[in-house]
Amino acid sequence: MRWQNQRGFTLLELSIALSIATILVTLAYPSFTQSVVKAREAGLKQNLFVIRDVIDQFRADNGNYPDALADLVTSGYLKQMPIDPITKSNETWQEIPDEEEGGVFDVRSGSELVSREGTPYNQW
Repeated sequence: MRWQNQRGFTLLELSIALSIATILVTLAYPSFTQSVVKAREAGLKQNLFVIRDVIDQFRADNGNYPDALADLVTSGYLKQMPIDPITKSNETWQEIPDEEEGGVFDVRSGSELVSREGTPYNQW
């Protein structure tokens, strides 16, 4: 008699609800991971744009390229080096030197991974 007055879910109802939730999570996970990759790639493009723009500003102001990316921070052009969203570090940027004038004229990601477009991040 005690059990008849109590309400609740049966084991079958709980297992069906859990199965449905599992299926939905399984379907949503790939699109979530793609969204994360898209966001990181967008962040990398933005960071590269900003660093390259600051390098150009440094050259316009000083007449030469910075000797290292750290000079952009010490000169006050950047508060700190942006973090590479792919490597999750601000110390992995590849400095591309200018053969003729010297100094750093370009920067690339230090990641060896390949983008969704099929090109390595370190060639962007």
